[in-house]
Amino acid sequence: MSKLKIVSFGDPVLRQNAKPVTVFHGKLHTLINSMAKTLKSSSNGAAIAANQISVLKRIIVIDYDKEYFELINPEIIASEGEQTDYEGCLSLPGYFGLVKRYDYVKVKFQNRDGEEFIVERTDRLARCFQHEIDHLDGILFVDRMTEEFLVGDGNDSKIRRQDVIDIADGKILTESKR
Repeated sequence: MSKLKIVSFGDPVLRQNAKPVTVFHGKLHTLINSMAKTLKSSSNGAAIAANQISVLKRIIVIDYDKEYFELINPEIIASEGEQTDYEGCLSLPGYFGLVKRYDYVKVKFQNRDGEEFIVERTDRLARCFQHEIDHLDGILFVDRMTEEFLVGDGNDSKIRRQDVIDIADGKILTESKR
């Protein structure tokens, strides 16, 4: 079990759709264990999706708010309400943006052995589930932001949302856009 490299915005893998897991075996367990170790060693990380470590499989590990989940092939099957709050991402450390999400989600998923479960969560954990499932579909939190700027953690810096989207999409920024 080793710590894995987290890819940054601009890596094309973050914009790709992850494929369903169809085989549940020891290699999958090793990957999930490595994802959990990577998450645990990341400061301020709540969750990680497999494509954040360059693996295009529908796998998420969440360790947040005193709850731990390993979700294989997760799917939101119900949602309601609305909440708006700041989100960050391990693939864009140090910056946060205001994002509108559902306040409640019901998620169907499989565990590492292929058994199916359903979980319901509200508030911050509902936000976390949505953020990570978006990753598996190539959607980044900046795509859902409600404001023009991301703010820096612990400082007064700002980055334009469109500039971050351009970076995420692999576009080269020109001096006139900075």
